[in-house]
This record gives sequence, C-alpha cells and structure tokens, in this order.
Amino acid sequence: MNMEQTLDFQTYSNALKKNKLLGLRCAGCDTITCPPKMTCQECAETDLSVVEMTGVGRIVTFTTTYVAPMGREVEAPYTIVMVELDEGPWIAGNLVGIDPAEADMSLIGRRVRLGHKVFPGDRYSAGDAARPLFSFDE
Repeated sequence: MNMEQTLDFQTYSNALKKNKLLGLRCAGCDTITCPPKMTCQECAETDLSVVEMTGVGRIVTFTTTYVAPMGREVEAPYTIVMVELDEGPWIAGNLVGIDPAEADMSLIGRRVRLGHKVFPGDRYSAGDAARPLFSFDE
C-alpha cells in the first residue's frame, strides 16, 4: 500500500494560483478526487495519478455566508457554490459576479468557470493559500 501523498496541498494551492485545477485519478475505478486526498474518495485506492481538469462545471447547490471567519469579516456577505465539474468531482468555492442578496434558486444548473483567490493565513492555517473561485461561464 502506497501511503505517500501523491498531490500535497501546497502543490494544489500553487497550481490554483495559476488557475490550474489539479485532481487525482484513481487507477482502480477511474474516479477523479478533488481537492486532493490520500486515497480515492470512491474506493479508497491509493494508486492515484495527478490530472489537470478544465475547472468548468455547473452549480448544484449554494449558500450565502453572512458571518465570515475571524479576520475576513469585511468580505461578508458572500455566496459559496458547490460545483459539479465536467470531469465528475464536486468542489466548493466562492461565486463572484453576483450580489449575494440576489442569490436564488436560478443559480442551480448555471455553468461556471474556475478562477482563484489567495486568502491570507490565520491562526489556524499554515499561511496564504489559494482557494477556488467561480464566475459565470456564459
């Protein structure tokens, strides 16, 4: 059993800073896991290879955050979407290009494209890191 991390968070974050979304393809079941984990999210296989995805998909659900984490209060409110990527994985990220007060059920099914935002570190993290950000792809 290979327990080395095939894709670590720092490499994943550095790729996001270049608007590249990396995932892990399972040799056992062909599922793509994203964000990176030690094992396949579907079958727990450890034989994984790094793949680059398009970062394009559709919104499957969303929520609007009115109370931001400590140190990011000025960013609230903001809308977070769960996106089903064209390659299969579901991934969460902030949605830009919409007033959070106007977020409603019409978002479901809308096509979005990946971008990124670098968030500053806080007392619970290892420093700055890129996180997925989505904008409308229409």
